[in-house]
Amino acid sequence: MAEPFQSQSLQYRASGSVGINLFGHLPTTVDELIRHADLAMYQAKTAGKNTYRFFDSGMQKMVDERAWMGNELRHAVQRKQLSLHYQGQFDVQHGLVGAEALLLWSFPGRGLVPLEVFIPLAEQIGVIRELGNWVLGVACVELARWAAIPPMAHLVMAVNVSSQQFQLPGFVAAVFDALSRTGARPDRSKLELTESVLIQDLSGVRRSMATLKAHGVGFSLDDFGTGYSSLKYLKQLALEQLKIDQSFVADVMTDSHDAAIARTIVTLGHSLGLQVIAEGVETVAQRDFLLSIGCNIFQGYLYSEPHSAKAFEDFVCIKQRGANAQA
Repeated sequence: MAEPFQSQSLQYRASGSVGINLFGHLPTTVDELIRHADLAMYQAKTAGKNTYRFFDSGMQKMVDERAWMGNELRHAVQRKQLSLHYQGQFDVQHGLVGAEALLLWSFPGRGLVPLEVFIPLAEQIGVIRELGNWVLGVACVELARWAAIPPMAHLVMAVNVSSQQFQLPGFVAAVFDALSRTGARPDRSKLELTESVLIQDLSGVRRSMATLKAHGVGFSLDDFGTGYSSLKYLKQLALEQLKIDQSFVADVMTDSHDAAIARTIVTLGHSLGLQVIAEGVETVAQRDFLLSIGCNIFQGYLYSEPHSAKAFEDFVCIKQRGANAQA
């Protein structure tokens, strides 16, 4: 197949992805043989194409597991079985300036399902719009409630938005609807986008961001440095903040490359007039290093673990009472 072939005056080259299924030792049907070979072929494509893969029972188990989990996630979304927790974000004076809304799916018998597993799954099975709108609505309800609690009235709520969700028709309208329905202040809300959103329709992304920004909604670029970072994107988008990914923060004290990346992100962010926040800060040494290079906002277990809505309110009020006592 790799041999070039001629058609009229043009020369063409083709490649092939091959799925192979061995049979003869187990009873099976023609349909099963073809389905298994098809699974192996898709594994070959996933491996970079122009190669081959043999079918093994692990492939079928993986497919069955994914289909089962997709069905469970669909039910969980419909039944509102997911929850939001809130993790504080702190400035250099250790003052609480905001919180990130973290979506959790606690699966009976399996514990917490990682976000990086079930968000792509939600996109694939077509429930990301419903799930994303629910998250926006719940986060805005909490943000509006915070406005009536003096120690929390100044806090900014950060909500993660997946790439596919942001590009869905009607996303901007869904944000405005959640804000107006709950009475949450747009200037106290912030949407966290990942870099993958930038390789799609950049002009459409810019328009949506500009429309939301004009009404006060802020934007943070999450997991900066792990994906498709480009200065071209940064200068064109209505960003307020860069977020240093926790994978860099974890090893800033032991890996010179991660330390250099963190330092570069901080310098770049400040040169563009952006805030820089570090996530995954767990030790005093990490915090002190980040402070020394000019990072000004921190998020991580050193400061606060994620809390349920009520526990987060208690956490904020206790910290405020402690600050008042010291004053």
